[in-house]
Amino acid sequence: MFSLTDRASDAALVGALAVNDDAAAVAFVRRFQGPVFGLAVSITHDRALAEDVAQEAFLRAWRAAGSFDPRRGSVLAWLLTITRNLSIDAIRARRSTPVEAGQLELLVTTTLAGGAPDGTGGRVEALVASQRLAELPPEQARAVVLSVVAGLTMAEVAEHEDIPLGTAKTRIRTGLRRMRARVEAEDD
Repeated sequence: MFSLTDRASDAALVGALAVNDDAAAVAFVRRFQGPVFGLAVSITHDRALAEDVAQEAFLRAWRAAGSFDPRRGSVLAWLLTITRNLSIDAIRARRSTPVEAGQLELLVTTTLAGGAPDGTGGRVEALVASQRLAELPPEQARAVVLSVVAGLTMAEVAEHEDIPLGTAKTRIRTGLRRMRARVEAEDD
């Protein structure tokens, strides 16, 4: 069985998770539950839905642990990508009608100002994310918020911002890369 799980590297935990080590699974969830839940809350703005998303993210990570490749990125980035995708899927599943432009603008403005529109938890994560967003050019920050927080597709971002699809993709991709580079620089 896996030992010293509290001091194990992230990659070692994923490796142990891949072979169904119960102690590693507990340590993995404890280590990452804050960031996963915080991201889910900041995207869904619904604590109950965020709990479901977080649980599903950990299940997906457990199922995919054997395919994790540390050369492609950190464990946290991998897990948060799973969480982001699940959060967006959950929002889309609940959204029966398109979001009005006014609601999107309120979401963008509130997120860039460093808060959640409904005052839910995840305030520390939201503050850190808004600080990183503030470092981006405004058009990239808006595109990232519309994509990541509002859950719009790239085509929907392009339509909302009245820009070509390629421009929307570039703004989102470049903004996320800059934010990721900032996170990696802070980790070093």
